[in-house]
Amino acid sequence: MFPMILGIDCRLFSTSFGIGRYTFELVRNLIKLDQVNTYYLFGYQADFKNFKTPVNFHKVITEIPIYSFKEQLSFWRVLRRYPLDLMHFTHFSSPLLYRRPCIATIHDITHTVYPGRKKSHFFHRFSYTLVISSLLKRAKQLIAVSQFTKNDLIRHFQVPSLKIRVIYEGVADEFKPIRQKTLLAKTLKTFKLKPGFLLYTGAHRYHKNLTNLILAFEKLTKTKDFSADLVITGKPDPLYPEPEQLAKTLRLQKRVRFLGAVSEKDLINLYNLASLYVFPSLYEGFGLPLLEAMACGTPVVCSNASSLPEVAGRDAALLFDPTNPQEIAQKILVLYQDPALQKKLIRSGFKRLKQFSWEKMARETLGIYKKYE
Repeated sequence: MFPMILGIDCRLFSTSFGIGRYTFELVRNLIKLDQVNTYYLFGYQADFKNFKTPVNFHKVITEIPIYSFKEQLSFWRVLRRYPLDLMHFTHFSSPLLYRRPCIATIHDITHTVYPGRKKSHFFHRFSYTLVISSLLKRAKQLIAVSQFTKNDLIRHFQVPSLKIRVIYEGVADEFKPIRQKTLLAKTLKTFKLKPGFLLYTGAHRYHKNLTNLILAFEKLTKTKDFSADLVITGKPDPLYPEPEQLAKTLRLQKRVRFLGAVSEKDLINLYNLASLYVFPSLYEGFGLPLLEAMACGTPVVCSNASSLPEVAGRDAALLFDPTNPQEIAQKILVLYQDPALQKKLIRSGFKRLKQFSWEKMARETLGIYKKYE
């Protein structure tokens, strides 16, 4: 067999959000696994700045925004310049005119199920449906990051089951228990936090369900012997100001702390400092924060919706109905007040992590590439 020439769409290439983390870890682990094939990585200068690659990996600076009109013609023209045997689109957004062999990773179909305020406009919904439907048909193979996402693709887009391969995501080695108390104390001081808080990490969009989390937390503040604050990280979304507005309306500004976007080092320290990790999302294609929290030794209480039970497993998290603030509060309180249950979930979490690996994800993806040699 001759070496292949492969392309990877790296325009989402960052450790600060899920799809970016997926693409980053895919490339990082392919570098370790494959010294034979040639790779062209299409991405932004800023993302590639400190990322070193070996001789068979070539960075192609492609300052073409994802989800843009420019993507449809300009990115297509860029891709045509390279004799690619196979192109891997790591997200649904791709040029409609690209007709060479390609595969695609579908992380979720949030824009279909929870389109949000911007995507609910007819034009945005039409554009999204056109782009994703075209890619689902053109791709030789689809990778779904969970069985839940595979089922969604079959249900909503009638994709044949045999065309979809489930390959789970992983958790980076950087996420681990931190023993240096001075580092943790520094993070507490930096953000002016009290130890033992509840933690949420991620986006602030509607389907993340932060309003129900805050309503549940408001109930907890009226509970005897509950003194934890709620810490929420993630960049505020101007289209979804409700979480901060609700906290203000309920006069919880001192107990609900919005930290904004934080660095990976600070995020890891925050996981380690939290008494519990709470993930109330209504819809996820996978749910990376669950694994990150488990890897840091933080007990998890999360939604029973979408892919989250699949990722959490039977006994590595306490589950709740995300549509019911009363139940969210009850489950948080049960775990908060039960150190033995916390220890049990932490042990089960570490055991559960053995099922997930970025190296395994990259190895299985490389196996798909080789099918098209």
